[in-house]
Amino acid sequence: MADYVIEMLNITKEFPGIKANDNVTLQLKRGEIHALLGENGAGKSTLMSVLFGLYQPEAGTIKKDGKVVEIRNPNDATALHIGMVHQHFKLVECFTVLDNIILGAEPCNGLVVDRARARKRVVELSERYGLKVDPDARIEDISVGMQQRVEILKMLYRDNEVLIFDEPTAVLTPQEIDELMQIMRGFKAEGKSILFITHKLAEIKAVADRCSVLRKGKYMGTVEVADTSVEEMSRLMVGRDVQLVSTKEEAKPGEEILKVENLTVPSKVHKNNAVKSVSLEVHAGEIVCLAGIEGNGQTEFVYALTGLEKPSEGTITLCGQDITKMPIRGRSKLGMSHIPEDRHKHGLVLDYSLENNMVLQRYWEKEFQRAGFIKSREVRAYSDRLIEQYDVRSGQGSTTIARSMSGGNQQKAIVAREIDKDPQLLIAVQPTRGLDVGAIEYIHKQIIAQRDAGKAVLLVSLELDEVMNLSDRILVMYEGEIVGEFDPKTTDVQTLGLYMAGAKRKDKEG
Repeated sequence: MADYVIEMLNITKEFPGIKANDNVTLQLKRGEIHALLGENGAGKSTLMSVLFGLYQPEAGTIKKDGKVVEIRNPNDATALHIGMVHQHFKLVECFTVLDNIILGAEPCNGLVVDRARARKRVVELSERYGLKVDPDARIEDISVGMQQRVEILKMLYRDNEVLIFDEPTAVLTPQEIDELMQIMRGFKAEGKSILFITHKLAEIKAVADRCSVLRKGKYMGTVEVADTSVEEMSRLMVGRDVQLVSTKEEAKPGEEILKVENLTVPSKVHKNNAVKSVSLEVHAGEIVCLAGIEGNGQTEFVYALTGLEKPSEGTITLCGQDITKMPIRGRSKLGMSHIPEDRHKHGLVLDYSLENNMVLQRYWEKEFQRAGFIKSREVRAYSDRLIEQYDVRSGQGSTTIARSMSGGNQQKAIVAREIDKDPQLLIAVQPTRGLDVGAIEYIHKQIIAQRDAGKAVLLVSLELDEVMNLSDRILVMYEGEIVGEFDPKTTDVQTLGLYMAGAKRKDKEG
């Protein structure tokens, strides 16, 4: 039997204006967890999409178990027992969990789908692998972590032995990440082979056996993870030394920018309120972090602040003005910027060009329009400047359609747009989700620069390292309430974790 279950030899894949994979070779051993590391836009997802049959390469060969194979589409990949969990899930939101798992592979009894047999197999798989799901729940009603479990069960249902995970932890809580790592180790123990795309070096060290690195579409080499430091891997990825921990001076809080009093927001999922009489304030020149496990009200709280949802009680004051009932554009004009949690739903118009996305919240300003007509030249120049400043990589520059960009570069475009508005209040929700270490370093510096320029920053993050690294004050939210306030200099990750899990509560400290 061949040493390698998968060999991708000299793969080249081109798109208009960009060579996404340039003569790349990747070899996956049987029964190993193999990490694929690279900057945003380095070609990682493209390479895996070639293996899964979503793209056809211009050159190169793919071997499965030592034999040359042709993978023309995902059905060919499935026939070869290759499965993929995509960075942005491929689920039908109005379908149930069960229907999504069996879609395209339904067991039939004559002309009728045998749902009882399908349900039994799905339940058996979920119990066997610790992937507990409700088969009858609709996708639109379950958390992102649960949706990922559905994607994994889709692969297991089809008896896949080569499992591709594309940025699987980008949308997960710390607890869900730990669970996923354990699940991946279980797959390895069963003899399955895993290709694991990630930007998070700590996860590679925790779970991977080997790591292959791509940089700007080119193959930079493969290392043994146990013998390679985090610093060496980051240097191999970005071509320079990266500052993994941000340095910042002591905060000098000034006037109150945001004041929230007794805010209550109804839940759309259950009868209880998602946010329960929350009060807080954020001052100029400080970064306040709202930390908590997903599903504890942070999303609804931010939606109320930004105008995406209406609170049932309470008031929101920005720069001394009551904005509780103000429309979204009014809040933006008053000085609020918002880096949203879901970049596809609330951050971008995916079928617009990059330049049109860059001016989504400013196109009515005199700089970009005259008598109701867009000044195309000024929009292009503005977009080009942000692309260069924030290193947003795209095949055709400002004219690139947002949908065609990598997730990390979509995120960088949103961050560039929101910070460049020069806001009084920056609400940053998971601002570095899906970004590589070089981009994270840059974005963290930009957020600190906003603070040092006298702006107020409300950071919402699941990444405890990011919380500890950036925050001047930390507020922990649990079940819709603020259960603790902490100084990052005098607390630790373990204590925060206990409060986030609801094991402890304490009164807010001034």
